[in-house]
Amino acid sequence: MAKILVTGGLGFIGSHTVVELQNKGFDVVIIDNLSNSSINVLEGITAITKKEPEFEKLDLREKSKVQAFFKKHADIEGIIHFAASKAVGESVGNPLLYYENNINTLIYILQELKGLKLLNFIFSSSCTVYGQADTLPIKESAPVKPAESPYGNTKQIGEKIIKDTCKVNEDLNAISLRYFNPIGAHESMHIGELPIGVPQNLVPFITQTAIGIREQLSVYGDDYPTQDGTCIRDYIHVVDLAKAHVIALERLLSRSNDSNYEVFNLGTGTGSSVLEVVKSFERVSGEKLNYKIADRREGDVIAAYADTEKANNVLGWTSKLSLDDAMRSAWNWQKKLKN
Repeated sequence: MAKILVTGGLGFIGSHTVVELQNKGFDVVIIDNLSNSSINVLEGITAITKKEPEFEKLDLREKSKVQAFFKKHADIEGIIHFAASKAVGESVGNPLLYYENNINTLIYILQELKGLKLLNFIFSSSCTVYGQADTLPIKESAPVKPAESPYGNTKQIGEKIIKDTCKVNEDLNAISLRYFNPIGAHESMHIGELPIGVPQNLVPFITQTAIGIREQLSVYGDDYPTQDGTCIRDYIHVVDLAKAHVIALERLLSRSNDSNYEVFNLGTGTGSSVLEVVKSFERVSGEKLNYKIADRREGDVIAAYADTEKANNVLGWTSKLSLDDAMRSAWNWQKKLKN
């Protein structure tokens, strides 16, 4: 079976994707610098799949080490590139970290692909590339507007770099997967989201507040033009998202792609407000959440949810798990972490 490199493979989405790849029989090698993950995730992946993936601790910002890695692993047939900094708020406060970590590392990897025979590349992109969308739900054909944050800008730039590289390298086959908002945990409770320090995303902040790690959840803004005044996002279960990566990879390996650069939205197609997510958590957990309304946060768009028709029809993928399913698994994962 094909050998697949997963960068950032011990992270939240990466680890769940490694599980789905190994369950399908792929041989996986993981690169991770453990800056926003834990080596213990390797044990969780192995417990689920009964197979330990190959792992190399490596910082992709060190070009010489990236070159050495690809010399050692010249038989790789596909790459799924997750490794990146990913918090909107943090990127506003520390843009240079995001530009170095998200752009340089992508370039260093793409430069090494010239030496590989089979070039199949899946890019972890984001719905933030659309900025403040003109129409909802968001189609892949929607204009890529000025980014609302440095994080979103790195994803726009990353996609452009890959697209331009595909134009001059017809051997390179790439797919950018534009995620909406991944949440939840694996049903086995062996892996889930492991934010380092104060969570930058909504759901781990909810579960940490409910368990007593955080005093209170701040809901940033209740004066947006939405049904309850809070921002709307498309929350997708991380296991559904992981499965989509495997399907996209198989599309490239089988040469079923229509062109050597494709883009797909990955979401549920349903928008949920921040307060609806809070209510879902309270419903499945039986806990009353302590939250307050705070000022709007710079970089947040009003609403974003996916038009999933292309992913459904072309990839043959659809999300199966609900918001309640995801919130229940996230809460069970948080309780396991406490125990």
